[in-house]
Order: sequence, then C-alpha cells, then structure tokens
Amino acid sequence: MFKLQVAYQENYSKKELLLRSFFGLFYIAIPHFLAVLLFITWGKLLWLYSVFVVLLTGKLPENIFQYQVKLLSWLSRIHISVYNLADGYPKFGLNGKSEVLTFEIPYNETPNRLTTLLRFVLAPMVTLPHLIIWFFRNIASVFLTIAAFFAVLFTGKYPKKWFDFNVGSLRWIMRVFAYLVLLTDEFPPFSGKE
Repeated sequence: MFKLQVAYQENYSKKELLLRSFFGLFYIAIPHFLAVLLFITWGKLLWLYSVFVVLLTGKLPENIFQYQVKLLSWLSRIHISVYNLADGYPKFGLNGKSEVLTFEIPYNETPNRLTTLLRFVLAPMVTLPHLIIWFFRNIASVFLTIAAFFAVLFTGKYPKKWFDFNVGSLRWIMRVFAYLVLLTDEFPPFSGKE
C-alpha cells in the first residue's frame, strides 16, 4: 500500500521560513529543478521501457521500480520544502533521505498487464479527472501556504489542519504519479487522506 507521511513539527524556525520564502527560489528550487529534470527525463524513458517489459513478461524490473520510487521521494522532499511543511534543506539525489518524510510503495512484482496497457494508451484520460480536481485543490494549498507563512512568522506554529491539507495534496498527486509510472495497480482515490 502506498504510504506518504510528513512528520508535523511542533515549532518552526522563523529564520528558515524567511530564508526559504525569499531566497528559496535560488538555493532550493533552481538547483533541485535543474538536477531533477535530468532524472525525470531518464525516468520517462525507463517508464516507456518498463511498459513493454511488463506487457511482454508480466514483470516490472525491480531496479526500475526502485528508481521511480526514489525519484518520487525526491520530488516530495522538494515539495515539502517549497510549501514550508518542514524546516531544513531537502537532500539532493535519489538516495537522499528526509527525517520528516516517509515515502513507501511495496514492490509489485507482477503488475496487471491490462491496466498497464490502459495506462499507456489512455494516460491523459485516466488522469484528467484527478488533475482537474487536484489543480483546484493545489490552488487552495497555495493560499494555505501563504497564510501559514504568516502563522509561522508570528506564532512559530504551522496550523495543523492546514498542514494536513497540504500534505494531503502532495499525497494525492504522488499517488497519481505512482499509478502512472506502474508502481502500483491500485487506481488512486480522489482524496489526499492516508
């Protein structure tokens, strides 16, 4: 079962919040984006290869599975930092770990060939309803992140319900990505809940 959890901090650093908010574009977003872009491109090529491997053999190569899981974990670490869900700098690379992020997907040795074919052929149609709803949810997440900026700045605390909503938004889109890149056969629910 897919698992994405972010540990809630009782107190946040106001200095780190200001640093991330005003300079994060330069020292978090741009360096990570430039690096992760190459890995995403390679991940897309591996996805294409794995579709045909699954269709022909009925098995997903474990090394490709691990690569995709690590890539989604890296993207989640970046998201956590950009949305001010955790203090600290996100670790670079596929093998980077986060003390606050739990990202797990059990290995599915024998994915369903039919759903693999459908995801390959109908990916835009399969994900369009999710992306439409998630788009509006993400707009709400952006507003909550802005409001949380001021809450953390004045109180040192991120409101728990806002935190849970923003983590839920991240969980939702990562489930959709995991489904698309064949990491799970379970169709993602229209929810950000655990």
